[in-house]
Amino acid sequence: MEVSVRLSIVLLFSTVIVFVASPVAVVSFPDDLHRAFPIVEPDPGHTKLRLAKEGLEAIEKITTPIAAVAVIGPYRSGKSFLLNQLLSLSCYEGFGVGHMRDTKTKGIWVWGTPLETVIGGKKISVLYLDTEGFESVGKSNVYDDRIFALATVLSSVLIYNLPETIREADISRLSFAVELAEEFYGRDKMLHLSQLKGKSVQEMVNEALQQVPNSNGDHNIDQVNQIRKSLAIMGDNSTAFSLPQPHLQRTRLCDLKDSDLDPLYVEKRERLKKLVASIVHPKIVQGRALNGKDFVSFLEQIVEALNKGEIPSTGSLVEVFNKAILERCLKLYSEGISNIQLPLAQDMLQNAHEQAKTGALKAFEQQHFGRHHAKQSVMQLEDEINKAFKNAILANEYQSSKLCEALYIRCEDKMDQLQVLRLPSMAKFNAGFLQCNRSFQDECVGPSKANYEQRMAKMLMKSRSLFIKEYNHRLFNWLVAFSLVMVVVGRFVIKFILVEIGAWIMFIFLETYTRMFWSAESLYYNPAWHLIVATWEAIVYSPFLDLDRWSIPVCAMLLLLLLYWKCYGRRKHGGRSVLPLYDSHRGGANHRRTD
Repeated sequence: MEVSVRLSIVLLFSTVIVFVASPVAVVSFPDDLHRAFPIVEPDPGHTKLRLAKEGLEAIEKITTPIAAVAVIGPYRSGKSFLLNQLLSLSCYEGFGVGHMRDTKTKGIWVWGTPLETVIGGKKISVLYLDTEGFESVGKSNVYDDRIFALATVLSSVLIYNLPETIREADISRLSFAVELAEEFYGRDKMLHLSQLKGKSVQEMVNEALQQVPNSNGDHNIDQVNQIRKSLAIMGDNSTAFSLPQPHLQRTRLCDLKDSDLDPLYVEKRERLKKLVASIVHPKIVQGRALNGKDFVSFLEQIVEALNKGEIPSTGSLVEVFNKAILERCLKLYSEGISNIQLPLAQDMLQNAHEQAKTGALKAFEQQHFGRHHAKQSVMQLEDEINKAFKNAILANEYQSSKLCEALYIRCEDKMDQLQVLRLPSMAKFNAGFLQCNRSFQDECVGPSKANYEQRMAKMLMKSRSLFIKEYNHRLFNWLVAFSLVMVVVGRFVIKFILVEIGAWIMFIFLETYTRMFWSAESLYYNPAWHLIVATWEAIVYSPFLDLDRWSIPVCAMLLLLLLYWKCYGRRKHGGRSVLPLYDSHRGGANHRRTD
């Protein structure tokens, strides 16, 4: 989400150069906020920035929304004096004003007592920031750029104090400020300036920003013209503000009262105060107005971002600010994609990816910093999402392969079990075959399903062919064995002659007639054999009884019934029977002998 508060840049053309010999008065009470505090200081090498604890503690005490007014410009251009004038403070109680050739202000200072104002019915605390001047002795250009960028991003109103004329370096810095402001705040009404009578300062700005002729196609001139073109944003919506010299005796400025100053300067100064008060707005970051603690946290982020790059740029600032947001959005995507249960069909995984990606990009769009350079962060987020999605695809393939492999092995084991049934049954094999195939189709999902479907089809067809090949042969052997068993049962167990006769007829038919008149192939296609198979299937397997599964319990039960009938049935009914049984008493002890 872009920072929604616009940054107002006031180009202040001033002929004021202040030299003051008197020292600055500093209140000795540490708890007294009616004084200036440093919030950012240079490091020992004067190249990078570091935070000043004392000033940050003063800001953290502010509980109302904060707006910041910063003054930047070349060193010895009167920035501190101007701030004291805006705050209606003397040089002895306000910001320190120097009189030597070196810069007085180091880093960025804040006035400890903010001005209270009401904007939109809400109480706002306005902070005034004094910055270290550009181009002073013993500093690098990179350090100046860091101070400039920090003041630009941190402030709500940025006053660029220029001594009399616009130089090429000023145009470059203005271009950087405009780029930062456009990236973080947007273009609308970015520059608020007022006109002068006669030849306006605006005309001076327009002349300075005119394109340089480049008939030879010089690359450096093209870059200069590009900078001027980027500042065209200042056209219709911009006005420069000019302050005349307060007094001819510059070294006495801090000792003079308003009655001693040039009346035109006093008039313009009051107009500048009103201009600043009219355009100041609270600092809002990610949709929330910053109070003291939020402002300090925001400042810490900016300093960290500026110190990371060798040369501060808009892109590097936006990248650092968006880093944490990018990580949060990537985590949001990862959580969304990790909540789905793998494996999934490829189209379902793609839909889940698109939904999670849309949510992550929407969250980034709502929270991100920057406008144009944020596109790089969006591209980076999309790249990271695509990497995470590729990992999800690999995980889905692995889980799909793992699941389908387990189902395949389960069906393969099932087919192996059906091959070795104690009582071969085509109906049971077909039921197991269909159940296995149906469970595989229902449970196997994901990208590996197509491959395993082919393997599954081959395995099932092979198992079916093998079962059919062995089925008739095993059934024939079972029937032969069954006929012999029934001969023994009918002869010696139940002594039922009809059972024995039927069993012998069946045995003779299977072993002699079929071998003499039917070949092995024609036997299995004979209607009589089909009748035998149908009878066998009806006995062995049905939805209500699986004889192969219950064969042992059934045989045990029949054996018990047989023993019961043999031991107790005859006693109850005597020797009489309705069935033609064997006569076991013929030739016995009671048979009467003859001579």
